[in-house]
Amino acid sequence: MIYTSESTEKNAAMNVAELMMAAARTAPKACGVDCIETLVLDGEDKDKLTAVMREIGKAQGKAFFIRDAGNVDASHCIVLIGADVSPRGLNCGLCGMENCAAAKNGGIPCLMSVNDLGIAGGSAASVAMDHRIDNRMLFSAGMAALKLKLFPDKVKVCFGIPLATSGKNIFFDRPAAK
Repeated sequence: MIYTSESTEKNAAMNVAELMMAAARTAPKACGVDCIETLVLDGEDKDKLTAVMREIGKAQGKAFFIRDAGNVDASHCIVLIGADVSPRGLNCGLCGMENCAAAKNGGIPCLMSVNDLGIAGGSAASVAMDHRIDNRMLFSAGMAALKLKLFPDKVKVCFGIPLATSGKNIFFDRPAAK
């Protein structure tokens, strides 16, 4: 049997997506609390995501959402990593509130959870890098995923990491959004 680069590269990207999800899950988390949720989208589900990215870009006058949607369209799949931002009970004040109760009442996200999301995203992106799969962390894709309600309601922050294989990294030398 002959396998083309098109099919094998997509399979490679999907395999790496699974490894990225595992890396996000096992990334260190403050207080040992696992607040991370992950998903991977391709096909029609990825198309729905990019449609919402374009809607947000047009409605809010943010051209980079539309540019980013084009990058996701050109990708095999996208890994989404979200976080439950409920307070951890440390009363650390990093969020700017007096304590966790005040933060919860004010709807302020726990910075420990936001930091955990960054660490999980970095761990996941490093897996893609280790496997030479082109990627870029996009908060625009995360916002669209939240608008689509792809995650449980407790997830309030999210990033997307699209994965692509091509002769030139599609996430490099991107035109500036105007």
